[in-house]
Amino acid sequence: MGKAYAEKRDFDRTPEPPGGTAAARDGARSLFVVQKHAARRLHWDFRLEHGGTLWSWAVPKGPSMDPADKRLAVHVEDHPVDYAAFEGEIPKGNYGAGTVEIWDRGTWRPLQGADPAAALAKGELKFALDGERLHGGFVLVRMKPRKAKGDRANADNWLLIKEQDDDARQGAGAAVLEDQALAPVRRPAGGS
Repeated sequence: MGKAYAEKRDFDRTPEPPGGTAAARDGARSLFVVQKHAARRLHWDFRLEHGGTLWSWAVPKGPSMDPADKRLAVHVEDHPVDYAAFEGEIPKGNYGAGTVEIWDRGTWRPLQGADPAAALAKGELKFALDGERLHGGFVLVRMKPRKAKGDRANADNWLLIKEQDDDARQGAGAAVLEDQALAPVRRPAGGS
């Protein structure tokens, strides 16, 4: 986890995990999580576990299963792996204040045997998701920088795109958010 995550938070005032407490996961497939985040602006946080951290993007319109839907994904600071299980209320006055709910979770793997870190550095990461809602191939593609004002100035913008495969859906209703009525994933009683 990077320094940027901790610098933005006061862990005496927020229930978010400070990091460093996730158990080692030898040989396990890497986790992914999508968290619905009702902050100043509603968005979905898309996170991929890699190298003991969660690579993270804020997706304003949420993911889609339609390859024609190219979703903006703003790359944000890495989060600790513990954050994959976080749900709760970030109190007002804190960075990211608002409600966080797990919307989808599962595992991911790079496609075509790619080194994920190298692919990310080059600006195109192809991967497959095996989640409760999201399935199949996706790609994250870095956009060329452009001049912007306000919140979008200096943003590291990417596109999250569904690959054309057996899991893809086209047209009206393909946006997972519309199909699933924005409901978060619920765990069975006593489950983690």
